[in-house]
Amino acid sequence: MTDLTTIKVPRALRERISRDAARRGITAASLIGDLLDGHEREQRLAAVGKAYATTPDASYVEETEAWDEASADGSE
Repeated sequence: MTDLTTIKVPRALRERISRDAARRGITAASLIGDLLDGHEREQRLAAVGKAYATTPDASYVEETEAWDEASADGSE
């Protein structure tokens, strides 16, 4: 059997969790897991977006320019 534990949440929050889980036809634990998985995915995607938004380092720019020149010279 899986190890279980109890978390204390306000009654109103517990009711919201139970209500949403029932609507979806899943357990409260599954709902919490699904929501946390979604949140963690959003965080990873935000981190990737931030990494793409940062200015690349000089060596990357130089290498990209070199490849651009090589591909434009007509040789294959």
